Amino acid sequence: MNQMNESNTTNPTREECKTRTKSRMKAKEIAVIGLFGALSAVLMLARFPLPFMPPFLSFDLAGLMEILGGFMFGPMAALLIIVVKILLQLVMQGSFSLGTGELQNFILSCSYVLPAVLLYHRTKTRKMAVGGMAFGTIFVSVVAVFTNLYMIIPFYVKLFGMTMEDIIAMCSAVNPAMKNAMTMAVFGLLPFNLIKYGVTSVLAFLLYKRLSHLLKGIINR
Repeated sequence: MNQMNESNTTNPTREECKTRTKSRMKAKEIAVIGLFGALSAVLMLARFPLPFMPPFLSFDLAGLMEILGGFMFGPMAALLIIVVKILLQLVMQGSFSLGTGELQNFILSCSYVLPAVLLYHRTKTRKMAVGGMAFGTIFVSVVAVFTNLYMIIPFYVKLFGMTMEDIIAMCSAVNPAMKNAMTMAVFGLLPFNLIKYGVTSVLAFLLYKRLSHLLKGIINR
């Protein structure tokens, strides 16, 4: 009789097993989110300028891991990936803009990822994923115009003792169509971000299902 009681106390109940399984899954999910943040930071290091675009803008695919992570685990996960990316960038490279560039990075990453992820998690269909990324691409491209014109460029102008005319001259040297702030926005800032986040969206669409099945299989083990 005593042996039976000891057996009942040592064997975990069904609820305890479920709790342990959920805890293991959550730990794996957190690990994947951290990994995605690290990969996003690495992808941001492999940045490069685009022809005929403003020379102070750099193309990278850091948003790919953010959008994939958001689709898989939700908007809070996407936000954590963005934060991890920025913190790792600060550790690896430091800040060349007294935090302004990092703030810009955070604003633009959220402007692209969060609308797409929130729309997708309302209705998880391929059509909604495409629509969400299309909306996010357009939204972040518009946001980037205003943040560059009214936050980033004015900050760099003061920091390096330049003028707005100096910035426009740099842009005009690679694309003569950019002759003032308005044309720089129309022919530089807007198309650059449409290209950058458009390419990110296409790659996310191609990779999401395969990567999602693989990672969810590992997490659910």
